[in-house]
Amino acid sequence: MLHSFTRNYNDLSSESGFQFEFYCDCCGNGYKSTFQRSATYGMNTRTERFGRMASGLGSLFGGIANDIGWAAERGSDAIRSHSGQDSPQWRKEQEEAFDRAQAEVRPEFTKCPACNKWVCSDCFNEDSGLCIECAPREASYVAQAHSRAMQRNIDEAAETATVWQGKIEARTTLCPSCGKPSGSGKFCNNCGAPLGTNRCPNCGAEVALGLKFCGECGSPMQKSGKCPSCGYENAPGMKFCGECGTKL
Repeated sequence: MLHSFTRNYNDLSSESGFQFEFYCDCCGNGYKSTFQRSATYGMNTRTERFGRMASGLGSLFGGIANDIGWAAERGSDAIRSHSGQDSPQWRKEQEEAFDRAQAEVRPEFTKCPACNKWVCSDCFNEDSGLCIECAPREASYVAQAHSRAMQRNIDEAAETATVWQGKIEARTTLCPSCGKPSGSGKFCNNCGAPLGTNRCPNCGAEVALGLKFCGECGSPMQKSGKCPSCGYENAPGMKFCGECGTKL
């Protein structure tokens, strides 16, 4: 006799009984069949218990009773060896149990006539008579298409949006004390010397402390503040003499 079968199942059977899990080909969810106890396992258990009891009586009374107990125990071992998972009886039971399990869960699944997949009720489109992979439900498909269109619009808008404005510079500030890259703080990352800037007396550009010439116009940073009129030594960068007011 031929036994039908499906590929989307898992056999949970053991020596004591039979149980199977069946899965939906679309979502992977499914159902577990009712556990069916093995008749050969029950027979094996009874004969093993009888063999132990007979063996115990034989050891108690000795003689012929001992021989009977030994024979009963050997007989239970023989029956157990022919009633395990490798025995023809157990295999026959398994096939019959599998047929009953399929009949039990079959109402929960429908076979798609287009792709031949077995799917659960959640994955079967009753309106079209196909699974949702072959014929998605209209409301779900419209919602998915709307979501995809929204994502495309957001991506397109993001491509043209200006999210940052500023001047990108690749200059590295060197510490005027140790000559190494100082970082972006107010103090050098290497030696801790204070960092700051001077303004070029010629063009007004900011120049790091310790530099002798302006990086923008090349003018010397330390111009003499000596007044040509009165000889007063003014601080570098002064435009007029602090003593007499003469233009420097």
